Amino acid sequence: MPFTMIVTFQPRPGEERRLQDELTAMIEPSLAEPGCLGYRPLVDPNQSGAMVIIEEWTGEEALEEHFATPHFKRVADVLDEILVEPFAATTLTRLDVAEAA
Repeated sequence: MPFTMIVTFQPRPGEERRLQDELTAMIEPSLAEPGCLGYRPLVDPNQSGAMVIIEEWTGEEALEEHFATPHFKRVADVLDEILVEPFAATTLTRLDVAEAA
C-alpha cells in the first residue's frame, strides 16, 4: 500500500548547512529507487535550522530497500553526528487508500 512519510530533523547549532547539504544529496539517489514516488526536503522557517522531508513510497518493502542502500546508510551515520535528537518519522496513507484496505 502506498504511503507518505513526514520526517523531521533538528540539527545541532552550527550544523544547519551540513544538514541541508546531506538531505539535498539524498534526493537524486532516492528518486532513482524503484519504489520511491517522491522525496522532497523542506526547511521550516519557524524553527531555526529545522528540516522536514516528505517522502512517498510504493509500500513498506520499498522503504526497507531504501534503508539498505549505501546512500541511506551513509547519511544515517552523518545524522547521528549532527542532530540534536534522532529524526522523527510519521507515516500517513491517503484516506481513500486507507478506507479501501
